[in-house]
Amino acid sequence: MITGAALAAGGAAPGSTEHRGTESTHAPASVHKHHGKRAKAERTAFSDQEIVEGFLKTAFGAEYHLAGRVDRIRKYNGPVRVFAEGARHDRKEQIAAIVADVAAKVQHLDIAMAPSSSAANVTINLVRDRDLYRTLTSSYGAERAREIRSSLDPQCLSGFRKNEAYEIEHSDVILTVDNGDFVFFDCAYEELLQSLGPINDTDQVPWTMFNDNVQMGYFDVFDQYIMNILYHPLIRPGMTVPEVKALLPEVLADVRRFVARINKLPQ
Repeated sequence: MITGAALAAGGAAPGSTEHRGTESTHAPASVHKHHGKRAKAERTAFSDQEIVEGFLKTAFGAEYHLAGRVDRIRKYNGPVRVFAEGARHDRKEQIAAIVADVAAKVQHLDIAMAPSSSAANVTINLVRDRDLYRTLTSSYGAERAREIRSSLDPQCLSGFRKNEAYEIEHSDVILTVDNGDFVFFDCAYEELLQSLGPINDTDQVPWTMFNDNVQMGYFDVFDQYIMNILYHPLIRPGMTVPEVKALLPEVLADVRRFVARINKLPQ
């Protein structure tokens, strides 16, 4: 994925929703290489230090940074509505199921499907693999598409536009539909979640899907911690690392209770 305050931001991206309206910074999320193997068994018990480290490494920074600051919290500050465009009805139904799953597992995130593209602030473009780079070109322009292809070789990607207050205003996700169910679900979960804020890929945290060497295909417990911390009401757009660290003991206690309850984990 190309990341958080990054890819689309740096250049003219004709036709890209990221470039409509504001001068804002754009952040395409990370691009998947898909060369990992699925974990044999999901780990569900993590120390506070492991969770905090994973959150800080993914919520700050950007894998592919072109413009704007990436040392602040970036998140939606209101309802998130998702619309999937493309011909595959089965994939659209799967996107709706993924959105419902995320809604159930992130306590303070209001996310649901939108009835139309105009009603959405997250647009998912479902394309055939052979049409991926044509789609990138139409979204980001030929020069930027070549740069993405040469440096990231994506199988799917996402990006967002944020305002000066670091509130995400719109996200764009591109997913290929014909590389099999596992790749589709792996891409869809990672790109959708990264388009909501934790846009920095890291190879230093082995328990997160926001690591291109890790493949999940589902919403794992560790990333539920990350998303619930990010969307906790005390964590605000524009916060710095020190500001977030000061709140994490209180926030993490709340998040642990919620994640334990919905996953039936020991408290």
